Amino acid sequence: MWYWLSRMLKQSASIVLVSFRPSTYPKGYASGPHSLRPCWTNFLSILRSSVNLSRAGAVEAHPPVSSAVVEGGRRGKARSTKVKGKAGEVGILALCLCIFALATLSGCALFAPREEVQLKKATVEELTDLLSQREAAIRTMKGLFSAKVRGGIVPIASRVEGSVYYRRPNAMRLRGFTAVGGELFEFVQAGDQFRLRLPTMGRVLSGSPSDMSEMGKLARPFQLSVWAMGGVLGTGTVAKNETVALVEEGDRYRLEVFGPSPSGVQLMRRQLWFERQTLHVVRENRFTESGAVEATIQYEDFRAIGDGHLLRPFQILLEDGKGQGSVQVTFHEMIPNQPVTATDLAQL
Repeated sequence: MWYWLSRMLKQSASIVLVSFRPSTYPKGYASGPHSLRPCWTNFLSILRSSVNLSRAGAVEAHPPVSSAVVEGGRRGKARSTKVKGKAGEVGILALCLCIFALATLSGCALFAPREEVQLKKATVEELTDLLSQREAAIRTMKGLFSAKVRGGIVPIASRVEGSVYYRRPNAMRLRGFTAVGGELFEFVQAGDQFRLRLPTMGRVLSGSPSDMSEMGKLARPFQLSVWAMGGVLGTGTVAKNETVALVEEGDRYRLEVFGPSPSGVQLMRRQLWFERQTLHVVRENRFTESGAVEATIQYEDFRAIGDGHLLRPFQILLEDGKGQGSVQVTFHEMIPNQPVTATDLAQL
């Protein structure tokens, strides 16, 4: 019995020592959600040893009992009491080992090595140039996406399957379908004109993108949709009549873009947040003339497209600043810089 107890204690001690040797694991293994994985392995090993010991104790505690012992009366009773005592000791020891393993597990996270995060340095000029380069990198775009709409922002459907066609500088066609392929809408923009066709409602609207008042309640969701696509197409460049300011916020840069108002005063138009490890634009705020937030857009899940040198967000979450709802766009496919025909873009 003591031989097995001693062997198990030595095994547990060796497991605990190994858990404090981070160099035995591959580089980066202890980072992120995997930082506790070696410790969990050790903990399960200790539990397994405890279970095996308990089984061994159970076998020893219930040996075959002869008829002579059974007939012995008081002698048999004494044997039974002694056996139960041994089983209890084994159970207590197993419990202590489990508690010790849990204490060891809590310390693993403290000793797990973590890789240092490298934050890039950038100036205002470098970030504005980066926006221009990303816009110029996309000449055409074909894409397939899904959209989830909340809050009744679009009075058509809450889930939309869609396609987008784009050609620089400002030709775009958005189409929306139901899950079974029925057409919900077609939005075409070319230069300073747009056309919105709604087959389910039997309506066709047209006008200027700068004045969508004719669209009524429909103007808002389609304006937000165009902004959301801007994060993919890279159209959020700084205009010549706009000024910028840069603010450092820990692991992010905030670029503030100001533009002239009708009265000639410079007002904040947008805020762009750059993640400082990759300098991706991960968030954007757009403001009204009064300075209120008109929309907040978050860009996530950046992936390589085309020849692998272009990175674009495959998930876009847009929150309406007026509290009218939100739109979540998830791209399934993006094909940049491939020929786009007149049929793809349609005609006004």
